[in-house]
Parts: sequence; structure tokens; C-alpha cells
Amino acid sequence: MEDIRKLQFFLLPVVIERNVPPVDFQNAIETIKQYLPDYAEEHLKRSKEKNKFVCIFCGSGTGANSTGAFTIYRTNYYCFSCHQHGDIFDLAEKIENISKNSVVQYLADKYHVKIDFLTERRKNFLPDQTFSFLSVIGNSGAATKEGSAAPDVENCDEDDLTSFFSDANEHLCETSYHRGISPETLDHFSVGFVSEWKHPKNSRSPASPRLIIPTSSGSYLARDTRNDDEIPENQKSYVKSKVGRVHIFNEKALQSSDIVYVTEGELDALSIIDIAGYDSAVGLGSVSNVSFFLSVLDKTEHKPKFIIALDNDSAGEQARNELTAEFDERGIVYCVYDPCGGFKDPNEALMNDRETFSRSVMYGIKHIDVLIEQRILDDNAERRTEYDGQFSAKAFLRDFVDGISESVNTEVIPTGFEALDNMLDGGLYEGLYGIGAISSLGKTTFALQMADQIAAQGHEVLIFSLEMSKNELIAKSISRNTIQRILKTKGNVQYAKTTRGIMARGKYSSYCQAERELIKNSVSDYERIAGNIFIREGMGDVTAETIVDQVREHIESGHKPPVVIVDYLQILSPKNEKWTDKQNTDNAILTFKRLSRDYKIPVIVISSFNRENYSVKVSMQAFKESGAIEYSTDVLIGLQLRGVGNKNFDIDQAKSKNPREVEAVILKNRNGRTGGRIGFDFYAMFNYFTESDVAPVPSDGAVLSSKKNRRL
Repeated sequence: MEDIRKLQFFLLPVVIERNVPPVDFQNAIETIKQYLPDYAEEHLKRSKEKNKFVCIFCGSGTGANSTGAFTIYRTNYYCFSCHQHGDIFDLAEKIENISKNSVVQYLADKYHVKIDFLTERRKNFLPDQTFSFLSVIGNSGAATKEGSAAPDVENCDEDDLTSFFSDANEHLCETSYHRGISPETLDHFSVGFVSEWKHPKNSRSPASPRLIIPTSSGSYLARDTRNDDEIPENQKSYVKSKVGRVHIFNEKALQSSDIVYVTEGELDALSIIDIAGYDSAVGLGSVSNVSFFLSVLDKTEHKPKFIIALDNDSAGEQARNELTAEFDERGIVYCVYDPCGGFKDPNEALMNDRETFSRSVMYGIKHIDVLIEQRILDDNAERRTEYDGQFSAKAFLRDFVDGISESVNTEVIPTGFEALDNMLDGGLYEGLYGIGAISSLGKTTFALQMADQIAAQGHEVLIFSLEMSKNELIAKSISRNTIQRILKTKGNVQYAKTTRGIMARGKYSSYCQAERELIKNSVSDYERIAGNIFIREGMGDVTAETIVDQVREHIESGHKPPVVIVDYLQILSPKNEKWTDKQNTDNAILTFKRLSRDYKIPVIVISSFNRENYSVKVSMQAFKESGAIEYSTDVLIGLQLRGVGNKNFDIDQAKSKNPREVEAVILKNRNGRTGGRIGFDFYAMFNYFTESDVAPVPSDGAVLSSKKNRRL
């Protein structure tokens, strides 16, 4: 128990005599601890992992994969997820919701273990006659480290019960409860009968007639021989009582036989033994003993061929899966074979149809090599089917065809730039898009205008702005609306407003009525699309994984899958501070690629070029420092000033032009044309791009060449 040193048990006043011999209290506690696997089996839900359960503390094992981390180690448990640990006392205290002072007595009563509190040595008593469990239970709750061995209880001393077994065997004739097993087989294993059996650790338990099945010289199963309707309700949970340490029934068969059936119960093993011979079967004693059986087998030099014949129920199936997985890992030869002919277990099959059961048991032994070969073929076929289902083109061809059919009704998302959409075969598709440019060329403005134009069509856009504030982005859009309204109405260009002109509230007092009306109408224009635009500001700790989580949150909140814009790549926070810039950038690009694939959405990542690219034509080389972007993107667009790379090109002069003459170059288009250029006039003051050339798609490398826009 947690904080076991504080656990105390209050006793009624007792007389402490000087020469009273010590009571074996420690043995009683250790006996109760051995029932942890049975208690866990009764109260916990198994997970898919071997010897693991759903954790009642953290819930590990309730996920989609049902892989629990709560592990039983004979007398201790440990959860590798939440690190809770302890023994049966801790578990019962949690499950039964009882106090520390009551849990020991509760478990003692449950498992018929008598505890005498009266005469421990004086050193174990506190002055107020309060008994401390510290010396009794020991270091309960100590964490069992992953990979450490479970307590080696099989080497602990046990009482020699051979005389008890011999006496019980002499009385076997007093009961007809032989479960279809011959007297010869029962005698060979010293199976006996006690008409008024009481648990040796709890003499106050009610007496009952029991079949005694030894599992070692100091342990046995005591099975109630009464019919179900003769057993009182409060005794039905104790029909099968174990005494002593855990042992595998007929363990010596592992070393003396070449073919061994593995069954669940002792009577199941005896049922097969009665047909096939004394060394033909072993019994686990419980499905919770699979790990113990494996530990015994690991110490056995001789490895027979195994026939796994566990019970035909859910617990048996789970134990069977656990055992076969471990056998596979250890390279143990085995087959899974059911000789029961539709009955639950071998003993039930023996009692109901001995002749058919006998033929089935012997068939398994005589044809074990065929069964093993068939099992291997079946396993290989199952693995192949699973592999093909994951990776063969044929397996997902139908999904591919269905996807094409569905895509007929899925519109491509136009960017709102006519010539660019023509070059991109209609607009944006599912995939990763990269937009790169030098500083001051309007990368953010270009992507923002694209976002507004997409939103105007009814599509949602989720913008991750890692540098500019939400207010700045909104002001940019409203600024653009002012110039667009002026151009549309042929108004006074001087009334159009810059970003600062929109944001600086102090300037509004100097604006004329026409300017105020223009701003008001431009805000209304933005309001009509604002419901489709979502802006997440960067706070200096945004990683690619953060963005994925927030896209998921957006969709799970009931919104449509959005077009995602990340502004911009170079100022993302690194996933790992110890990685190089390139490693972190590569990770981000691949994360965004998966994002586009998983949600079937366009993801646009903006990238900045370094100064070395200011006076040269844009190319794939310019993206080199952006890690995997040139390889992982589906479409790569570079923005450049018109004329860059020419002999007499002057970058300062080109930047000073109003509008700036900009070209968008399609550097990569995985599923379309590459090399085309689209001309734009960029009015930096008003955050506005307009296509300067709109014409049919030209040959690769040509510039679209019919002037359209009106110069300011």
C-alpha cells in the first residue's frame, strides 16, 4: 500500500504473556499475496497485451488498440503508464473502497486465511497496543522495475503434505465425483477426497466435501464435489480453492515427453492423461498462470512439441493468444488444436462423449506434425493477407476508384487569381504548396489575398501567423478592399488607405466623409468573408506539431477541413533544440505533408530566401536552406521581381516602382505543368496584387502576355 509504514491495525485489548511463542503472521500475509493473479482476473478487465490489464488508476488499455500497461508479477503489480505499483492489499483497498485497517481481514476472509493477531512479539507493538503492519507486510508497494524478475516463490519452502495426500487418496472411494477420470489415473496422481475439508489457513470456514488434486508436494487444488444447487450462495466463489504456492500440474511431463497438451485446469489435464498417458498433458491451473508457465518452461532444457487446448471461452482465447505469441517469440514448436468437439473444455468433453473425445485426443498426438505444418501455413497466409491488405495495390484499388468517383463532386479550390489557377489546373488540390520569395516582395500579402479570395468562395481558411498580429492581417485586408473599391467605382485613389491608415485611430479625425465611408464599406466587405477566415497568432512556441493539433481542433469543433496557410517556415519553433536547423525544418515540412494527406487539404507554407538570392532568378536552389521543402512539396512557387538576373537589373530601382512588377514562377508542379510564369502588379502600399497578364496557358518558360489591369 502507498505509505505502508503509516498503516496500522487496531486490536482489542489482549493479555500479553511473557513466554507466548511467536505467531507466523508473515506466512499468512505472504499466502494472501499469492492470490493477486486470481483477484486481478476477477476484478480487472484484460487488455490485448500478455499478462496485462486495463489500469484502474489511469485507464491505460481503454484506447483504440486496447494495449494496457498494468502488469501482474505474481505477487505485485506495476503500471508502466502511470507508475502505480503495489500488491493485492493495495489493489483491494482501491477496488473495494475499504480502509487500510480492514483490507487485510477482508482478503483473509475472502481466501480463507486465518490470521491470529494476538501474540506477535512485543517489538511489533506500539505503546498504545496498536499493531504495525510494517514488519508483517514488508516493503509492500515497492515499484517493480520493468524487466526485473518476479519474486521467485517456487523456491520458497513449502509444507510437506504427502501424508495428507496419502490419507485423502485412501478415501477417494467415498466419492463418485471422479469427473469421468479412471481410478487408475486418479491414484497415479494421488488424487484424494476429504469429506469435511476446511482451508488450512482458515479453520473457521464451513466444512465441505472436496476432491484433493495435488500440484506439488506442498500444494493442491481442493474442488467442491457438491452439485451447484447444493452449494450455498455465499460459498460458490470458493468452489475451487488453492492451497500452497502456484505450480504447473504434472510439470514433470515437460521433461519426459516429446508431445504435451497444454490445458487450463488440472481436471482438463487429467482428462487427456486418462486417454493418452501420464506424461501427455500439463495444467496451468488458471489462465492467469501463463507467464508462470513460461518461466517454468524457460528453465526446462527439454522442449517438447505442444498442443494448445485451452478452454473454449473468451478467457481461454485471450490466454491462447498470449501463449502462442510467446511461443513464437521463443521459437517453440506448437499447434493449436481443439479436441473437445464443441464442449467448453476437455473434462466436459470426456464426461459427455468419451469415445469421440478419445479419438480427437489421439488424432492430435498422431498427426501433430501435420497440425503444426498447417498452423504455420495458416499463420503465413494470415500474415500475407494482413500484409497484402496494407500494401498491395489491388487491396486498395477499389478505394482508389471510389475516391475518384467521390472527387467528381469535390471542387478544386480556386485561388482567385485567374492565370495562376489556369497554370495550376484550376486551383488548389490536396497537397503541400510552398511559396518563397526574398524580403519585401509581398509573400504574406500574396498569401493573405489568396486566403481572402478563397474565403469569398465559401471555403474556410486557417492562417497561422507567426510574425504579424491578427490586427495587422485584418488591417491589410481592409486596406486592400479600399483600393479595390476605388478601382471598381473609379473613385479618388488618394482616399485609399494603407495598413497604418486603417489601424491608426488618431488619423480618423482628419479623414473626410468620403474616406470614412470608404473605410466603413471596406470593413463591411471584409465582414462578409470573415466568418470563413480563422487566424492563429504565433506566441514564440509554435511548432509544426502545434499546428497539426490546432488544425485537428478546428475540424473536431465542427468546421470544414480548411485551407491552411503557415506564415512562415523559418520562424517556427524547433521541435528539438538539439537538432540542427535543417533537421528541424525537414521535420516541419514532413509534418505538414502528412497533415495535407491525412485531412486531404491544401497546406500552404511560406518560406523566406536569404540575401544571396536577391539579384538572381528564382529557382529550386533558392529553397535549399528550407530543408526538404523542394522535395516534399507538391507545388513550389517562387516570387521574383521582373527582370531579375538581367545584366542591368537594379533591385533598389525595381523595388521603388509603383506598382512593383512581380512574377510568380511555377518551379515545381508534381501533377501539372512546370516552368510557367504569371505576371503581377503589386501595390505594396495597399497590400494588393493584381494579375498584369491574363492569357491562355503558354508553353513552359513563357510569360503570360495580355495586359489587363488599370495603372494607378
